[in-house]
Amino acid sequence: MPTPAHTPFDRAPSAIDRTQLSFDSLGTPLHEVTFVIVDLETTGTSAGRSEITEIGAVKTRGGEVIGEFQSLVKPEETVISPFVARLTGITHALVDDAPSIRAVLPSFLEFAVGSVLVAHNAPFDIGFLRAACDRLDYHWPQPTVLDTVTLARRVLGPDEVRNHKLSTLAAYFGTVVEPDHRALSDARATGEVLHRLLERFGSFGITTLEDLATVRQAGWAKRQAKSHLAKGVPGEPGVYMFLDGTRRVLYIGKSGNMARRVRGYFNASENRGRMAEMITAAQEVSCLPCAHVLEAEIREVRLIGELAPPYNRRSKNPERNSWIALSSEDYPRLSVVRSHTALERSPAPALGPFRSRKTAQAVKELLDTLYPVKRCTAKIRQSQVADHRPCVSAQVGQCGGPCSGVIDPHAYLEEIADLVAALHGDFSSFRALCADRMARLSAEARYETAAEVRDAMRSLHLTAARAETVRALCEVEEILAYSPGEEGGFDLAVVRHGKLAGAAHTSSPGAIARSLQTLQATAEWVPRPGRHPAPGDPLPEETRMLARWLEGARPVSMTGSWSLPRRGAAFHAQESGAVRLGDRA
Repeated sequence: MPTPAHTPFDRAPSAIDRTQLSFDSLGTPLHEVTFVIVDLETTGTSAGRSEITEIGAVKTRGGEVIGEFQSLVKPEETVISPFVARLTGITHALVDDAPSIRAVLPSFLEFAVGSVLVAHNAPFDIGFLRAACDRLDYHWPQPTVLDTVTLARRVLGPDEVRNHKLSTLAAYFGTVVEPDHRALSDARATGEVLHRLLERFGSFGITTLEDLATVRQAGWAKRQAKSHLAKGVPGEPGVYMFLDGTRRVLYIGKSGNMARRVRGYFNASENRGRMAEMITAAQEVSCLPCAHVLEAEIREVRLIGELAPPYNRRSKNPERNSWIALSSEDYPRLSVVRSHTALERSPAPALGPFRSRKTAQAVKELLDTLYPVKRCTAKIRQSQVADHRPCVSAQVGQCGGPCSGVIDPHAYLEEIADLVAALHGDFSSFRALCADRMARLSAEARYETAAEVRDAMRSLHLTAARAETVRALCEVEEILAYSPGEEGGFDLAVVRHGKLAGAAHTSSPGAIARSLQTLQATAEWVPRPGRHPAPGDPLPEETRMLARWLEGARPVSMTGSWSLPRRGAAFHAQESGAVRLGDRA
């Protein structure tokens, strides 16, 4: 078959001189390679904290299935959550009589010996297998591993598939077996996807296992040609910026070692498509050295928020975060807003910021369901109540206020007193109402709806806890603290009203006090933030980063007190195990 003129991927230079090949060095034809396609079901996503509940594998050679392996596995220490049970159909009752991983793993390793291991999102499955071997002191054979996600990204563009999930690829190729979140079925589907992908590579002249190893993300060769941009980048903590020919900032990143990180953009491990495009346009790398990693992280967040580089996804447009606010009407209702004006007009504190409008809308709908709050958008004055006609939602009992016959604004406010209390941070009634609703939905076998309630409840708790942490830290006038550095020495910081005002690093423990005193004298002055978010305030993400750092740091002095209310959102979130004080958004 002739090789197409254009390939959707790059080829790394081969270490073999193709002009002087012997028959022994031609490589292993793909149709002679034995593949073992493996899929796992687990109790969670962390190989260190979760366990395997099922192993399924298919052994193929030349496109033909020559063996299969399947076994349920009884977890020894972790539990199968209701969510995982619904997703996979694997329950504790199903695995109660199954063998442990100690008995199953040797059988699987024997089944796979001498083969190339294949998995869809291989780091996940192979990570669990390696972690199990380490935990049980079994030998890991270091097999060659192929990832069908990576292979699909190399040869299938966005004009063909919207993403590279197994279900999407199986539907695109029309596999006989449909993935269903059970190990053997997913392994069979992955095997079919693999061979269809190998057919694609074959049409581009990739016919051996060694050839397949040379395939790189499209744009890799162009990135290699730009590797000279990494010269001169200092090997210290800081923020690096890729600039185009007009010195417009294309991308901003941070690292504890800028030289090592920037070099990584020009090698094969960087497989993000948009990075290839960015590197192609880049003409310069500008660096901003920082005292330590914390300062680098915070300056990155500030610069991304200020400059909105086109190739950064994280932290862009922080002003577009969504909030849930109470409207300023005689009969207030909840609404999802983004403007500071709407927040200032709210008669009660707003909930937020939520990182996506979709999440904020889901939480608002849950609050509308739990509390007798007005839902319709009609603005009703007290003088108009007598002539008001109930809205459509009221006709099915889903709108409060005048729609439900409550004509006195004061009586309406009493009806939604628990909602207002929740907006002020008291989530006692909210948790009780959520628990009651989930119990009713579960009794009616409406498990998906119950899961939606659970997810919205967690989102509200997490968001409110983070906001509460930010507000509490912003009230503290000044904190001087230090922490052991990642590569030795000590990282110093001055935090004022939730903002990093100064940063330094010292290698001597005896110099900490003197260095902090000097840093305090030169640190930035930071005003106290107002009640509502305003331009110029510390970014919530920066304050959360500082809260996380302060949890492990050693404060030397503090002007003011940093504490959270015992019945507030952070209390409820930590009590339920949903979040630590400074967890990421």
